[in-house]
Amino acid sequence: MRTDDSLLISAEKETGRLEAFSDGVFAIAITLLVLEIKVPHLEGESPVGLLTLLIKQWPSYLAFFLSFITILVMWVNHHILFTYIKRVDKRFLFLNGLLLLFVTFVPFPTALLAEYIQHPEAKVAAVVYSGTYLCIALAFNLLWRYASNGYRLLGKNVDRALVESINRQYLLGPPAYLFAFFLAFINVAASVGFSMLLALYFVFTGSLWRGNSD
Repeated sequence: MRTDDSLLISAEKETGRLEAFSDGVFAIAITLLVLEIKVPHLEGESPVGLLTLLIKQWPSYLAFFLSFITILVMWVNHHILFTYIKRVDKRFLFLNGLLLLFVTFVPFPTALLAEYIQHPEAKVAAVVYSGTYLCIALAFNLLWRYASNGYRLLGKNVDRALVESINRQYLLGPPAYLFAFFLAFINVAASVGFSMLLALYFVFTGSLWRGNSD
């Protein structure tokens, strides 16, 4: 097999292998999120009950829920894209790896946000958190733009209107997460809330994608 970067690996099993590998990375990242939620321990005759200790952990629940939903949306969108992407090449493999690099990083800013959301340094945690999703949005755009440019890696009968629809939806991601990033410097709660709204937006817009993928 030639080693030229532009060489297409057209076998369906190659896209299947890449998607299976990516699925494993998404699964590990989403599972690691729960490690931030600790079992509280009652000490001696402390008047503080277990329920109170559980409630005090609300930052961990919030960060877990937000990151879980966001990673789930990313996995669903990644899966949908691969119903249209029918070939891979070397550059695409590395672009997919770039996306997975940021996905595997998500548990860290999640734990950081949970730990510091009530701390004076909460803005720093929120900046790191929103900045991570900004990088993911940029990586998703690079991945899709490379695959869809000139229908380079798409199925031969993928609908043009569908491609343009995905392009428009993906264009929103980077500037929206950039806004959340700068908002974190001003108001942590607003930045986190806006990130949640973005996750919900992509839940509904991603589910509307339809078309011929052959």
